[in-house]
Amino acid sequence: MFDFFFVLIPRHFPFLLDGAVVTLELSFISMACALVVGLLAAMGRLSGKAWIEWPLLAYVEIWRDVPLIVQLMVIYFTLPEIGLVLPGFWAGVVGLSLNLGAYLSEVFRAAILSVDAGQRAAGLSIGMSRAMVYRRVVLPQAFRIAVPTIGGYFIALLKDSSLVSFIAVNELLRHGTIVIANTFRSMEVYVMVAMIYFVLSFAASRLVRWLERHLTPAYLRRQSRRVGALAVDPVAAE
Repeated sequence: MFDFFFVLIPRHFPFLLDGAVVTLELSFISMACALVVGLLAAMGRLSGKAWIEWPLLAYVEIWRDVPLIVQLMVIYFTLPEIGLVLPGFWAGVVGLSLNLGAYLSEVFRAAILSVDAGQRAAGLSIGMSRAMVYRRVVLPQAFRIAVPTIGGYFIALLKDSSLVSFIAVNELLRHGTIVIANTFRSMEVYVMVAMIYFVLSFAASRLVRWLERHLTPAYLRRQSRRVGALAVDPVAAE
């Protein structure tokens, strides 16, 4: 125990944190790209045009049904055979973005459909264009509805990013394997790696909670608190 706290951590923890920085960079860039991909795919599938909807449906099914590690291997090792070479980091971004974008497309599609259709009709009736109705009425509400689910996927993305270590990206897990190769202390090093992943995921969950509260209108927050009070103590709430 003394050796763990006073030798291993001071000597190797900074190196693991360097890998954690790469993990965060990979996760944030992939999340931003996945949000764009998911939103465009969702709107394309709701367009009512078969020539757009069917290719997007095929994309969603393929990228959700094939394991992420296989997708990363294909992008990094197979695409160079047809002349498309990507560095490991950007191959990881492409793989994570397309994989997560397929899931987020379903999240956005469900969120958009949950917005009352009467609001769209009302917007069109007062002269707003379809694009304006989506931009000012539908998408803000849909995004607020989707935030908790998106946050959950981001936390999963932080952990799934460890798979890019298989395509030679020097992120947190790969830095951990390098330390293990040098020290032969696998249990202690994996404990440090797990601690860092926990801190990153916990901080992300707190951020999502804050964002959810921030985006929820005040009257809905009051309504939620009242419902919670009624559930805990119906008599006191009266």
